[in-house]
Formats: sequence, C-alpha cells, structure tokens
Amino acid sequence: MPEPHTHYFEVKMNVSDYEKDYFDIQMPVWAPGSYLVREFAKSVEDVNASFNKKLIRTEQINKNTWRIYSKKANNVNITYRVYAFELSVRTSFVDASHGYFNGTSMFMYINELKNIPHNLTIIPFKDWKKVSTSLPKVEGKGFVYKAPDYDILVDSPVEIGNQETFDFTSAGVLHHVAMYGKGNYDIEKLKVDMAKITKACTDVFGVNPNKEYTFIIHNLTVGSGGLEHLSSTTLQVNRWTYGPDQYKGFLSLVAHEYFHLWNVKRIRPIELGPFDYNNENYTHLLWVMEGFTSYYDELLLYRAGVYTESEIIGKFTGSINRIENQPGNKVQPAADASFNAWIKAYRHNENSYNTTISYYTKGSVIANMLDLMICNATKGKKNLDNVMQTLYKDFYLKEKRGFTNKEMQATLEKVSSLKLDDFFAKYINGTQTFDYETIMGYANMKVEAIVNHEPSLGISLSGGNKIRTVYRGGSAYEGGLNVNDEIISINGFRVNDDASDFIVDKKVGDKIDVLISRDNLMQTISFPLKEKGNTRYFIFNDDEKKNAVFNKWLTK
Repeated sequence: MPEPHTHYFEVKMNVSDYEKDYFDIQMPVWAPGSYLVREFAKSVEDVNASFNKKLIRTEQINKNTWRIYSKKANNVNITYRVYAFELSVRTSFVDASHGYFNGTSMFMYINELKNIPHNLTIIPFKDWKKVSTSLPKVEGKGFVYKAPDYDILVDSPVEIGNQETFDFTSAGVLHHVAMYGKGNYDIEKLKVDMAKITKACTDVFGVNPNKEYTFIIHNLTVGSGGLEHLSSTTLQVNRWTYGPDQYKGFLSLVAHEYFHLWNVKRIRPIELGPFDYNNENYTHLLWVMEGFTSYYDELLLYRAGVYTESEIIGKFTGSINRIENQPGNKVQPAADASFNAWIKAYRHNENSYNTTISYYTKGSVIANMLDLMICNATKGKKNLDNVMQTLYKDFYLKEKRGFTNKEMQATLEKVSSLKLDDFFAKYINGTQTFDYETIMGYANMKVEAIVNHEPSLGISLSGGNKIRTVYRGGSAYEGGLNVNDEIISINGFRVNDDASDFIVDKKVGDKIDVLISRDNLMQTISFPLKEKGNTRYFIFNDDEKKNAVFNKWLTK
C-alpha cells in the first residue's frame, strides 16, 4: 500500500513448485457470511505474471479467472492491484488513515492448491506500525503470517495502521481488540462488558474452540454491522455508540458475531463448506444460522446481566410485532427467505416489504417458539442450548461436516422428543402465524393481541411527500397509488408533511380524493379508506406464577 491515499493495495502472489503448462488463478465473487455475489474481480487491475523477471503470457478467460501460461516454470510471480474504497465489513478499504481488507476481495487462488499452507507478508505504509489479524504470526519475521489453507487465509480480516489495541481474557481465551477511529468508548468498561458477553456465549456450549480471538472494530459516522469469522470478527459502528442510549445495542452486536464462531463457522448447513467461491452457495437454513444467532444475541445479554427481565421480554415482543405486521411474512416462508438470500435479501426494491421477510427476525421468533416448546416438552429440563450443543458435538466434532435440512429437524426432535413435521410444514416451509398465546402460555406468560381498526392510507413517505412504500392490501394499494407518486393534496387540502394528518377525522369506508404528481403529470385518484389492520402483541409475565418452563427459558 505505498500510496494509500489512492486507495490501491498492491498484491504479489508467489507460486512455487507447481510445474504446469498453464494454471488458472481466480478471484472469489462473494464473501462467506454475506450472501450476495459482489463480483470482487471488478476492482482488480494490471494482472501480470513473470518467471526469472521475464513476463509470462497472461489471459483473462472469464469475469474472475486469469490463465497463466507458465510452461512448467517452478517459480511464478503474479502481481495485480486492487482498488479498495468500500469500507464495509464485507469488503476492503485503504486511505491515508488506515488499511483494512477481507481476503475474498483481495487474494486470488488456484483451485487445486486451496488446501495447502499459505504464507502472507504485509508491508504497511511507512508511518503505520500495527497489523491486527487472527492469523498466527511467523516469529522473527516482521508482519509475516501463516494460514493452513486458503479458506483460513481469506477468513481472517486484517486491519493495518496505528489503531488502538487492548486485550482481555474470558472463558480461558485471550481476546485482542483493535479500535480504528475516534469514539466515546471506554476501554476499561469494554474489557469488563465484552468479557461478560463472550463468557455467556461460551457457556451455551461449555467449550470455546479458540485459544485466541480478534475483534476489529471500526468507529465511523455510519456503521454497517458485523461479519463473522472462525477466530475473529469485524464490527462497524457509529463512533458515539458507546453512550447510554446505544451501548446495549453494541453489546448485542458483539454477542451476535461472537456466537457465530460456533453457529455458522463450525455448526453449519452442509452446503456452506467447503465453499464454492465462484457461485452462490444455496441453503434453506439461514433462519437457523442467522435467526437463532439473532435470538441468542438478545437472550445472552439477559444472561450476562445487561438486560433486565422486562427488557428481554420487550425485545422478544418487538421481534414478534415486526414480523407479524410485515405483509411479506404471509408471502415468503423462512426456508425460502434463506434460499433466496442471494437475489432478494441484499437487493431490496420498493416491493420487498410486501413480498419478503428477514430470516434474521423471523428466525429469531422461530428460535423463541422452539425454545419454549422444548422447555415445555421436557418439563423444564432442556432448552434450545441443548440443541446447539448436540449440533456442535454430533456434526462439527464427530462427523466433521455440516448437516442437512432433515438432520436439523431430527436434532430438534431428538432433544425435545417432539414430532415436528407439522411445525416445519406450517412455520418453516409455510407462512402460518404462531399460536403465541398457547406457546407463551407454557411459561405462564399472557399474550394480548390488539387489532388496529383505524383508517390508514397504507403508505410510507420519504423526501417530503413522495411515496416510498405502498403496503399490500392497504387503502393506497387497492386504490392505485404508486411508489414515487408525490402527494400534493388530500380532499383539496395541501399536504406539507404527514399525509396521515388529513384522515384523522375519517372513518373506514370514507372516500378520499388524492391529487398526485406522477412523472410530473397531475392527476386525482379517488378510493375508500381501509382499516390499518395491523396487530399489536403485548406479552406480560406474572412474577408469582413463574414455572419450570419460564425458569429454564430465561435461565441465568
């Protein structure tokens, strides 16, 4: 990175003792953990190869593959440049202040050699003194690191610069933290609280497979969440997230990505490893990998003493309300949301709210329901922890592989002694609504569902009076309003900001006249108002009626 202000990394790839007439090098098209083809090759420039300082013929044969005509040379040097100016947890970035990269957007591979050891040498910009990564360092050789194979190499993000670093020990694991960017964080407080979270995660499984673990944290104006890795994670958060209003959200993100070191990186669907870096890797089980993790990233904060009992119940209630009031929840099953993540989850359009559901949120509610069902079926002796432990032992440790859809169901049934064919048909592969009153009732929780019968336009606005979303089945949807229509007036009254103010005195069935600008052409659309129709769930507990199911569910 000799000129970081230009946003280029320079990569030199040495291939030795691989004597072929030609071989192919490839750049991955996606980053594991983020299910979207990102076409990393688009940022690659100036691919050249040489032997004994003489250029070798190099030819690009498809979008992410270059053929090196090596003519049995036993030591080939390949050089290329990568433009890196997208600072997210999934991509790579370098500027005058620091460098950061994910291996899948930086390093090419030879398919036949993916499983052999790789060495990585990093040459920081002249004023940069630190490199933070989970890769083990080669002693006595500066910033030289080793990886047993290509998968580990690219699963180990790297932060380069003058970042602030500190360590803490939790659950017998040494944790390294690299903080880039200014913020209102308190290192001593982070040491204590991050230790609580990482221990709570470890306690679910009773064992932590890492001896060391690395957190790379970017403190920015706009954060982009986190991305999990085998022995590390990158978190990107707003630089002021450590204040009282947002700090618990930060700790939830820590819990989410740390829990992934088991769930996804070791406990995984069979389709997610070994990775095909050239194509989509389809699975129906992201509702488990991300959804269960989203459930635990809240539950574990309760176990760690961060959330009160009231707060954790409020978090669960909020998840239920979010999914049950999104039209897409009645269109897309959790299994389908998982499978089609590649083309829908990261490619939202104006109709996505009506046709899709987040496998994060829906999966977290499914996990909550299953947890209560397991607690009830076993009379408070087992919970969802036992399922996670069984998956870890049976498939990661014993079989050393991922599991299938059927094996996931079989594991749930093994732990709970429940028959779940009907459950999977209705709630995983179907879109039926859970019987929340019955399932929450297992823990002596009371559920109240209140339907909103007030009239509603059935839209959301952005940029003044422009329509951003038209909710399926609502007044505007049935009446003919479109996304991007600009609402000028309702019933002859000019609309300046909140269009809903103009129907407060109306009843369901009343007809309204809406003057809009559509493609700068004025027209009036008339339609009757329908009721909002959303259901608000409220969940209450009674301290005097806590039973064995409740105590196992919200155990500490």
